[in-house]
Amino acid sequence: MKFPRRQFLRLAASATALAAMTGPGATQTPNLAGKNVQVIIGSTTGGVNDLWGRAVARHLGKHLPGQPSVIPQNMPGAGGLNAVNYIYNTAPRNGTALANIVSSVPLGPLTGATGARFDSLKLTWVGTPTTQTYLCLSTANAKVKTFADLLTTELIVGTSGVGAGPSIYPKALNGLMGTKFKIVSGFPSASNVLLAMERNEVDGACLPAEGVLTLRPDWIANKKVNVLFQAGARPNSKLKGVPFILDLARTRQEKEAVDFLFAGNSLGRPFIAPPDMPAELIKMLRDAFNATMKDDQFIADAERQRLDVAPEDGEHLATLVKRIYQTPKPIIDKIGELLK
Repeated sequence: MKFPRRQFLRLAASATALAAMTGPGATQTPNLAGKNVQVIIGSTTGGVNDLWGRAVARHLGKHLPGQPSVIPQNMPGAGGLNAVNYIYNTAPRNGTALANIVSSVPLGPLTGATGARFDSLKLTWVGTPTTQTYLCLSTANAKVKTFADLLTTELIVGTSGVGAGPSIYPKALNGLMGTKFKIVSGFPSASNVLLAMERNEVDGACLPAEGVLTLRPDWIANKKVNVLFQAGARPNSKLKGVPFILDLARTRQEKEAVDFLFAGNSLGRPFIAPPDMPAELIKMLRDAFNATMKDDQFIADAERQRLDVAPEDGEHLATLVKRIYQTPKPIIDKIGELLK
């Protein structure tokens, strides 16, 4: 049976399109039904990063195709580097692994952090559920009560590890601005540092504001601590009267260096996935994350834990990381040298 030429061409085009959709090279809609999705949390249990990681894990699965089980797993160590190294080098690249990481860690390869075996520009940035402000605090009975005091008087601060913000920021500020932080490492988590402050084992700490407001909600309101300064993308409206670190910088060079030092805070509580993933899997994870951020049950869950939902999507984070990595090399080298 012969077909008219026009009808034959239509049939041929339809067959070609069907082959493209079903052939070996076709892009198929991801489906994770029956699979387990692993959410690696780059810190110990009980801290705010852990709260965020578990909150997202509880609600993410219903927004992934096939509604898989989502299982959180803590992987602390090396100031948060262990979790990123795992995601970058070991985790499967099939959409079943992502991580909630410490915001300062992506700067590690730039500053020469020991053990940073990843390229932040190649990571898959999924999104963050919130923005972040960093605080440096002293106990009410400490001799250091203001930033000006910190330039002349030693303040003993606790931290969990050399690669994390609570260690990086005080150490770098000592070299950049002449502060007198004395750093005591070895605490398992931020909650242990706060407990040490209550026991007068240390005089203060540099921590995310969210951690302080969540784990010790009465401290700032009842003036149980002195807030020496705040840092981040911009001043936090909830911390009126608290000096912003960029306003304390005395020269343009100092301001540029401090801006780079705290750039990681703009990443919030970032969720990442392995590099070199197919575009359809990246879209799947980002779409599911964005849907979770709008999920009324997730928002209510976060509010019960005093977690402030203020999300940014993965494309925004990827662009921000590129901007951070375009920082002039002399500034990067200076910060890297101070952190050795």
